Amino acid sequence: MAKELKIGDAAPAFSLPANGGQTVSLSDFSNRKLVVYFYPKDNTPGCTTEAIDFTAAVKDFDKANTDIVGVSADSVKKHENFIEKHGLGITLLSDEEQKMLNAYGVWVEKNMYGRKFMGIERATFLVGSDGKIEQIWRKVKVKGHVEAVLEAARG
Repeated sequence: MAKELKIGDAAPAFSLPANGGQTVSLSDFSNRKLVVYFYPKDNTPGCTTEAIDFTAAVKDFDKANTDIVGVSADSVKKHENFIEKHGLGITLLSDEEQKMLNAYGVWVEKNMYGRKFMGIERATFLVGSDGKIEQIWRKVKVKGHVEAVLEAARG
């Protein structure tokens, strides 16, 4: 188990396949802030709402010198279908091997109806332009979350 990340820690580096056939790395965002939001699954109600909310706020984040990437264990193909179906304007990274999910400590044991399984904790990290974590939100509730993240990005 990776040590729990804290504010001020260096964000774990990553390089993952993304929609549009690109590979996206943490180093691609130097000189800008980066919102890294982890979500359980494409096309589920909470994840869809969160992705639509982040898409709606892309211009505001851009004004705050901040980019956004969403990360789940879904395949790039699933991401591309999700983006097309909902008209999303954000980059989605595919971490099918859970390397980044583990590095950020969001691949966790979950419990639903008494059944335990491994899955993704809905969490968001705001990485500063210096590569250090500025803010962490764990066990995110979707409603109002994007506004809170935007407020922090502007701060």
